[in-house]
Amino acid sequence: MTEKKGVTLRDARRDEVPLIVAMLADDMLGSTRDRVSDPLSAAYYQAFDDIAASPDNRLLIAELDDAVVGTLQVTFIPGLGRRGATKMLIEEVRVVGPRRGTGIGREMISAAVDLARARGCRSVELGSHKSRTDAHRFYERLGFVASHVGMKLALD
Repeated sequence: MTEKKGVTLRDARRDEVPLIVAMLADDMLGSTRDRVSDPLSAAYYQAFDDIAASPDNRLLIAELDDAVVGTLQVTFIPGLGRRGATKMLIEEVRVVGPRRGTGIGREMISAAVDLARARGCRSVELGSHKSRTDAHRFYERLGFVASHVGMKLALD
């Protein structure tokens, strides 16, 4: 568990998968990618189980005053480059709608960076869809630099 000024990051529980999917689907882009349904697709639970089984992946819940206020996933990637450096990749960052713009995202990213430091990572990377210009400004304010060009090949 990692805490920053009241926001606590902890590992997500399997019973929280529907809540996490709802956060992922709660924006213009996410609503085209994720589906909230009852019952929830088994693929989400399988993905959760795969993440939970990996020592290099963590699906995290952000809590503030005993309420879930966000989620993110971190992946630790060992590499040969930079003299065997490990890096952290941050993905799927979401803050619940009513709490956006209140500093929670900043605290979540800060706590994730603390996890990277504790694990001995030499860098932290994240990706953000090119349409998310507000998110890009947010990450730049936190010190992230758009130093690389990312590319994607969709396989589905």
